Amino acid sequence: MSATIRAIGTTVPETTLEQAAVRDLFASQPDLGRLGRRLVPAAFDASAVAHRHTVLEELDVARASGAFRDEQGVLRSPSTGARNDRYRELAPALFVAAARDAVDRAGVSPEAITHVVTVSCTGFTQPGPDLDVVTELGIPRTVFRQHIGFMGCCAAFPALRTAAAFAESVPSAVVLVVCAELCTLHVRASDDPDQIVANSVFGDGAAAAVVTADGAGLRLDDFATTVVPEGASEMAWNIGDEGFEMVLSTAVPRLVGATVTEAVAPLLSAAGVSAVDVPTWAVHPGGRAILDRTQAALALPDAALSASRAVLRDHGNVSSATVLFVLRQVLDDGVDDGAPVVALAFGPGLTVEAARLTAVGSTRPSIAADEQDEPVETATTAEGDGAVRRDLAVEAATTGVS
Repeated sequence: MSATIRAIGTTVPETTLEQAAVRDLFASQPDLGRLGRRLVPAAFDASAVAHRHTVLEELDVARASGAFRDEQGVLRSPSTGARNDRYRELAPALFVAAARDAVDRAGVSPEAITHVVTVSCTGFTQPGPDLDVVTELGIPRTVFRQHIGFMGCCAAFPALRTAAAFAESVPSAVVLVVCAELCTLHVRASDDPDQIVANSVFGDGAAAAVVTADGAGLRLDDFATTVVPEGASEMAWNIGDEGFEMVLSTAVPRLVGATVTEAVAPLLSAAGVSAVDVPTWAVHPGGRAILDRTQAALALPDAALSASRAVLRDHGNVSSATVLFVLRQVLDDGVDDGAPVVALAFGPGLTVEAARLTAVGSTRPSIAADEQDEPVETATTAEGDGAVRRDLAVEAATTGVS
């Protein structure tokens, strides 16, 4: 008996960042050097992001100043501790809202949930948001809980693997997976290309999935993991004094493009299909070049990645939650009964995570698609060669980040 994603719920903070406006905010910083003044517009304009969402109201220049922006529009850089305090304050609401949405869509009772798996890499706290989910939804306090932390953009896959293992071993299991990321807590003005790219693509949000051993939805048929050792120094995620620090390079899209065919080969071979036989690919949109390189390597038509590009446009990169946003878009768009779907995400290592799924029964959600991503109100507190580097920034802006 195979595990099935019965439903996916999503939510985003109420503050929306229009890409042009936030680009201008970062480009106007007084301490930005000559290089930064060139890289910021290049990175933001090449990102293929139209708007994103944030828990930080002060990043919207039309709103009041706060801990991350003063009254003159100058960006501040709070300590890692101060940023994590905001995570502790603001993350629970996102976890709970996404979880409730998924449970409602699946039509299951919170009292029936047997396992809760939470995922996040943008903050730390204990007791963690898993307890908020259990308490606010009325899930039995005896429920099994597991948290997966700091694995980056590919972390939804080990969470889904865990959920599938529970559902397949205990047919009565009802597993709730919740991924929530507050990526914008780690923005700061900088001339560093890595930080500029991170500023240009990351957004905040949460997504949750209900996994059981039966029912209509997306059946989880198989998983595969591939590690690209030469990419270990190209993508990393570390804790600094002024937030978490992204390490990435313009080599990431090239490495993904060179590896993705090999990474999905076991999944396709086991099903007796080729890449072009799979009409829908839920690829984590870490950046535009990641999608472009994946599409080119697998010779896929534009329609195959339409859900991924839509999520990049409307939400940016929401780290671990992003692939669930894409799968939610896939469900909302509708998939034919029996049609295969392949999901992909990329993380530090360089790690490529993949899954093969099959649509079972009707994939149309019970709640209208135009009701998705209801904003969550969150509390806030006050507080070299130029041409060559510009070209590198354009490539960096579309790189996959974790």
